[in-house]
Amino acid sequence: MKKIVLLLIACIGFTSYVEAQSAKELLDEVSKKVKSYDNIAISFKYALSNPSENVSSETRGDVTLKGNKYLLKLMGTEQMYDGKELHVIIPEDEEINISSLNEEDDDAVTPSKMLSFYEEGYTYKMDITQDVNGRKIQYVKLTPIDSNSELKEVLLGIDKQTKHIYKMIQSQKNGSNITITVNSFKTNQPLSETLFKFDETKYDNYYINRMD
Repeated sequence: MKKIVLLLIACIGFTSYVEAQSAKELLDEVSKKVKSYDNIAISFKYALSNPSENVSSETRGDVTLKGNKYLLKLMGTEQMYDGKELHVIIPEDEEINISSLNEEDDDAVTPSKMLSFYEEGYTYKMDITQDVNGRKIQYVKLTPIDSNSELKEVLLGIDKQTKHIYKMIQSQKNGSNITITVNSFKTNQPLSETLFKFDETKYDNYYINRMD
C-alpha cells in the first residue's frame, strides 16, 4: 500500500512538472512573438469587480507600444512615456503630472510589462481551454512566488494560433478581480515620429506638475 501511495505521489509530481514545462514553453513562445514586433497597438476592455464590496465597472482603453515607449488612453486620462519621462495628462482637471520612471523597479507597472510580467516571479501550469468565436484560447494559471504579493493568482488566456494574449484575469487577495480583454491586436503599424513626444505648447491652460 505504501508503495502505491508513493507511486501515486510520484505520478502527480511528474504530471505537475510536465504541465509547468508545457506552460513555460507556451509563455516563451508568446514572449518571443511579442518581442519580434516593431510596435503593437491594442484596444481592450477593462473590467473591475469586487462582489463583497458591490463594485462592478467596465471601460475601454487603447495602448500603443514601441520598445519601452508607450501611449496609454484609459479612464479619461493619457499616459505618455518617451523612454525617460512619464507624462500623465488629465483633461478633466487640466493637469499634467511629469515624473521619471525607473524601469528596473519591480513595483513599476507599465503597459510594456503587461506583455512580459509573467517571465519572473511566478509558478505556472496549464489551465482550461476555451473556444471563443472559433479561436482556441489556452489559459495558463500563474501563482506569485512572493507570499506577500497582493495577487492571489493570474489567469492568462493565449490564442493558440497567433500566440497573442487575449485575456488576463487578475484575482487579488482582497476579493477584487481585474479583467483585461483584448478587442484588437495590431502590429507594425505606421506611427507618427512625434507620437511619444510631449509637446507642452498644446497645453497652454494646463497646470504642469513636475514631480521630480
